[in-house]
Amino acid sequence: MPKILVHGNPETTSVWSEFLPELHKRGVDDVVLLSPPGYGAPIPDGFGCTRLEYRDWLIGRIEAIGAPVDLVGHDWGACHTYAVAAERPDLLRTWAADCGGLLHPNYVWHSQALTLQTPEEGEKLVAKMLTWTGADFIATRRIPERFGPSAAEGFDEVMGEAMLKLYRSAVQPALRELGEQLARAPRRPALMFHTPEDPYTNPEDTFEMAERVGADVVTLPGAAHWWMFETPGEAADALVSFWARA
Repeated sequence: MPKILVHGNPETTSVWSEFLPELHKRGVDDVVLLSPPGYGAPIPDGFGCTRLEYRDWLIGRIEAIGAPVDLVGHDWGACHTYAVAAERPDLLRTWAADCGGLLHPNYVWHSQALTLQTPEEGEKLVAKMLTWTGADFIATRRIPERFGPSAAEGFDEVMGEAMLKLYRSAVQPALRELGEQLARAPRRPALMFHTPEDPYTNPEDTFEMAERVGADVVTLPGAAHWWMFETPGEAADALVSFWARA
């Protein structure tokens, strides 16, 4: 059964560099790392980098791989996972994702997202980010030290362009409506990661959203946003256990 990992923003597949070996140690070898357009992969002609286009891109990739699959999403990859689970649950054996609070009715985008959604101010932030070093990403985005250098290396003008378009396509109530759609969709075995120190959502909203969409919850003690660096072994254990009982 293919395991598909989809990363978020501002990331490439390097975000899985410490997590993937943990899966391999546990005998999970059929893993596919997918890079959304603009995030370590080219942006195809005519692709507008909106949240619905990313959903449809992921649907197409899963269809090409061969359904059903076990889908795992992080950050914006989590949003794409939720969108596929809401639109095409038939493609999934299971899904797992973090940032469940993004779907909560009361969710308000964090300050950097609001800046990106603001004309001119968003462009200024992207221009600034293009000058950032690994240390800047660590300090400003709260990225783990071991991920900082590759985050800086991976961020380029293509990613900046994709980032602006993606965030501007997701002005609220976009994610609130996605949460409502997911709650109505046919259910598949599902798991949400509760990361208590995540600064980009209200972590405790994960429990409410999990109940609404029929997902299990696993808490990764001490984890913030980048659990794949902070608690990779614990996260791998949780996923392998989840897949085994699905």
